[in-house]
Amino acid sequence: MITARDRTPRLGRRVLMAAFGVYLVALALVVFLPSKEASTVTGFVGVIAEWLAALGLPFEEAAVGVEFVSNIVMFVPFGLLATFLWPDGWNWWRMLLLGAATSTFIEVTQLIIPGRVTALSDVIANSAGALIGAVVARQVYRGSEH
Repeated sequence: MITARDRTPRLGRRVLMAAFGVYLVALALVVFLPSKEASTVTGFVGVIAEWLAALGLPFEEAAVGVEFVSNIVMFVPFGLLATFLWPDGWNWWRMLLLGAATSTFIEVTQLIIPGRVTALSDVIANSAGALIGAVVARQVYRGSEH
């Protein structure tokens, strides 16, 4: 029986593994840097919130919304790459659990990092991002089978 993994060329799989590794390193830098250093990476949340405030939205509400959406977007590549790498093991609840477990690990680790703040909303947003990425990857994968 030919599995989805067998249809992924060896070179393509290596490229996906490398991309996933680069993504995980970038993710670690964003989520594990102490807050002072992280603000240089994630300062765009404040910039976008200021733009939205200039359009009439209250700054605090805009910042919360931008951060939530940013957390979703940050985990879309996680679900996308994981699904492309392990297509036979995919189903929506596994990817949701994998995203939630990874995000929970990040949030718990941030408890010991100076200046970092943990939030359940981050776990929810990250899990949603992983699921969105997985669904997109699955649709792309199904489209390539025809």
